[in-house]
Amino acid sequence: MIHKLRCILNRNRCCSQAEIDKQQLDKLVEQGAILVDVRSPQEFEEGHLEKAILLPEYEIRQNVKQVLPDLSQTIVVYCSTGHRGQRARQLLNRLGYKQVYNLYQGLENYN
Repeated sequence: MIHKLRCILNRNRCCSQAEIDKQQLDKLVEQGAILVDVRSPQEFEEGHLEKAILLPEYEIRQNVKQVLPDLSQTIVVYCSTGHRGQRARQLLNRLGYKQVYNLYQGLENYN
């Protein structure tokens, strides 16, 4: 309900089913989703979500097959504000990954 209200208040920018909020993130991770931080190594070192793996957005094309070999695995990507995460989600979809979600507004909205 809160997610839908945020969507309305933000002029439906997050209403895509591919955008998820903190509660949905927690549920997906609990169900076995892989959490992928698409920020830079420096940002990752400064702090990241528990159980997250680092795969910077700019390295996805080169390294995704080694890091994420299962195209059907549920994946949640995130960044600082949601923009890089959204681009990463779209790229992963184009590369054949079927279940990819982006944390709406990234870490900015997580706390």
